[in-house]
Amino acid sequence: MKLSDFDYYLPKNLIAQQPQKPRDHSRLLLLNKKTGQIEHKKFYNIVDYLKKGDVLVLNNSKVFPARLIGRRKGTGGKIEIFLHKKIKGSSWECLVGGSRKREGLEVLFGKGLEGVLFKNNKDGTWLVKFNKPWDKMIKIIEKIGHTPLPPYIKRKNYSLAADQKNYQTVYADSKKVGSVAAPTAGFHFTPGLVKKLKAKGVQFEYITLHVGLGTFAPVKVDNIKKHKMHSEFVEIKKEVARRIIGAKKEGKRIIAVGTTSARTLEGCLKKDFKKPFSQIINYKLQIKNFIYPGYKFKIVDAMITNFHLPKSTLLMLVMALAGGKRIKAAYRQAIDKKYCFYSYGDAMLIF
Repeated sequence: MKLSDFDYYLPKNLIAQQPQKPRDHSRLLLLNKKTGQIEHKKFYNIVDYLKKGDVLVLNNSKVFPARLIGRRKGTGGKIEIFLHKKIKGSSWECLVGGSRKREGLEVLFGKGLEGVLFKNNKDGTWLVKFNKPWDKMIKIIEKIGHTPLPPYIKRKNYSLAADQKNYQTVYADSKKVGSVAAPTAGFHFTPGLVKKLKAKGVQFEYITLHVGLGTFAPVKVDNIKKHKMHSEFVEIKKEVARRIIGAKKEGKRIIAVGTTSARTLEGCLKKDFKKPFSQIINYKLQIKNFIYPGYKFKIVDAMITNFHLPKSTLLMLVMALAGGKRIKAAYRQAIDKKYCFYSYGDAMLIF
């Protein structure tokens, strides 16, 4: 498979720059992966397509304002630091913007937070050591940090408070802070819609995958099998794993809300599907799970997702679930009907 097999043309005016309001009034494209049949609805209509016993698996990771604007100690020059991955203690792997970066450079952020560019990792990232432990650092970041909006959202004017609220699912868990990009398939849910689905008998289960900057990383090799996935932290409680596997064995539909939930389920639970419940454990680890056409899903039966970038690993995953021809046909219809694409865009149910 070549990278060009996952390319398509998207008019720039279809890239959503603002969130959908209300969230559940976004458009919904329904794709039957067996027949290829396509329907067009609103997201709140999903109540009519989910049934009692269905299991929705959602990523409850919470996005934190990982983009920090600081000043060079001494000169006062502006410098931007994007927190990427916590390494150890108060050290973070970061992207650093601005010129004249050097090891040993001290940066002041305000509210008592300081950092030192400790090491150039020679891969585009820097190791930055901060002067606060994480529990104190996050309280400061929540006051001074900026929401890490994707690079394709380009606005001159924006509200810091509004984006912190909008670029977050309504079910994000304050105890599961760690994502620098949102699991955007969940944006379409509202508390009212969740209540309706639960009343219908749809089962909700929550896993955690902290989304890293790698979600925006382009595939740079023509042979996609040579692409190296980034690692991400995942956590599944054993009681959640037991319920999901039990439902799967009973023939109930397992519906992943987003590609992050799908990769977590397939990366962790597929090997436990035939194990006795007593052998199922808590999962808390780093995974690298690259799913592309040819992959046979063991846990996931259906998926709620957004419309993804050309040549992205996310597009490859949905093509693995529904087939390349059917996804391309669905995307063509979505473009013709002027659906909104990417993070703040419209939704798709593949079933």
